[in-house]
Amino acid sequence: MEPKDSNGNILQAGDSVVVTQTLKVKGFSSGIKRGTVVKNIRLTDNEDTIEGKVEGSVIVIKTCYLKKK
Repeated sequence: MEPKDSNGNILQAGDSVVVTQTLKVKGFSSGIKRGTVVKNIRLTDNEDTIEGKVEGSVIVIKTCYLKKK
């Protein structure tokens, strides 16, 4: 199981990633904006998702919306 970002780069726990497009997320007034950096990601059991902390909240993001920094 190798989680990959939108460019096909393999993601590992602790990597930093950048959001490639604005995402609507419940609890965020304007969503997560394009270019937001998510540091120190954690891998999940599903290879299509990762966990990361954005603005103090832990959220699960699909890897197709991320680019390795």
